[in-house]
Amino acid sequence: MKNLLIAVCILFSTTIFAQEEWGNVNKNEVTLKEIGPVWPGCEKGNVAERDNCFNQKLSAHISKNFKYPADAYKRNEQGKVTVEFVINEKGLVEVTKVTGGTKSLQEEAKRNIMAIPKMAKPGMMAGKPRKIKMAVPFNFKTGK
Repeated sequence: MKNLLIAVCILFSTTIFAQEEWGNVNKNEVTLKEIGPVWPGCEKGNVAERDNCFNQKLSAHISKNFKYPADAYKRNEQGKVTVEFVINEKGLVEVTKVTGGTKSLQEEAKRNIMAIPKMAKPGMMAGKPRKIKMAVPFNFKTGK
């Protein structure tokens, strides 16, 4: 009997913690939290810490891989390019839309985003893998 009581307590507490991670039920109203993808190396910590780590790693990736196209720089091409993409259920990047700037600036911004590594875990909703939409702006300025 004692073992059964312990098992029920463990099961109940696990269910509460699992719901807190991905959703909540209040007065018959279901609310689900979208959990963002996990960048490789950001697996530890709670959801907020993983999200902060993701943002830091994404910024570092963009900075490290940023290359102003030489021909565009020579022609003094400048502008803001926005890359819209999803991180799919497998944790891979799929670019959905690129807007702004010139064609060469768009290609560079797209190349940078496509170089994002496969995520350690995809985004989740209700405990199931889910596509997560994102957008990143690039500001190309020559300084001339």
